[in-house]
Amino acid sequence: MSKQISVVVPLYNEEESLGELTAWIDRVMQANGFAYEVIMIDDGSRDSSWSVVERLAAENSAIRGIRFSRNYGKSAALYCGFDAAEGDVVITMDADLQDSPDEIPALYRMITEEGYDMVSGWKRKRHDPIGKTLPSKFFNATCRVVSGIRLNDFNCGLKAYRRQVVKSIEVFGEMHRYIPILAKQAGFGKIGEKVVEHRARPYGVSKYGWERMIKGYLDLITVMFLTRFGRSPMYFFGGTGTVMFLVGGITALWVIIDKLVKQSAGIAVRAVTDQPLFFVALLAVVLGTVLFLAGFLGELINRNSPDRNNYKIDKTI
Repeated sequence: MSKQISVVVPLYNEEESLGELTAWIDRVMQANGFAYEVIMIDDGSRDSSWSVVERLAAENSAIRGIRFSRNYGKSAALYCGFDAAEGDVVITMDADLQDSPDEIPALYRMITEEGYDMVSGWKRKRHDPIGKTLPSKFFNATCRVVSGIRLNDFNCGLKAYRRQVVKSIEVFGEMHRYIPILAKQAGFGKIGEKVVEHRARPYGVSKYGWERMIKGYLDLITVMFLTRFGRSPMYFFGGTGTVMFLVGGITALWVIIDKLVKQSAGIAVRAVTDQPLFFVALLAVVLGTVLFLAGFLGELINRNSPDRNNYKIDKTI
């Protein structure tokens, strides 16, 4: 029997919560008659999480496990989970019991009945300290402005996807925060949102610190650049370089002409090489040239890439 739902659960040092989480998922699935699988990805845990996963898999054939030899991060865990998922709908949730499996049936219906490609959870009421909630609000507001996707909570771990979505995107680095942007870029534009319950963490401590905000914004710049200029880097580097070259060249020429005009009129003026503006103009010319060459090299590399014409075809007749 084909699986209706794949639940992908990245985990890192969550030995206390895994048994309770899988039992809760199983109750929800049995109550709704879903054919399902749970894929647990141990991201290099240093506690006994993997031993717990092995025991749970032996007790329940619906549970599968993937273990990393070291800690690679949540994006890597999601990538491997997506690759292994066989269900028509893929649900992601954290292993710390802050996401409620009771949300799964509604998320599943939004994908299968309402036609969404992806549904992101929105933790409207959060059980987190203000040191996490305020930066999160600012981060989400920035993502909305930059991406044009009207979501209130980009980073919520509880999400649902049509199977084709997870098979069409590549999550790497720290890009798990921007899966909605990656999905939109891949052609899946019907992205919805559902208010979900956010529960207080019953065990352990959060694995994320303040540094994730810095990484988050750097990754946002990366993902926006890749989605807009990944296949045509010349548009960005070449365009910026050309503007800088022209501005620098015109400024340097103006400095030289201004000196010659004033000198011919008998007005004492400083030498061109004594004027800081001249050297600023030369710097702009050099940087413009370097940026243009960077764009040109990027185009050469892109043209010779083996997947330059790797287009995702939805249907053929």
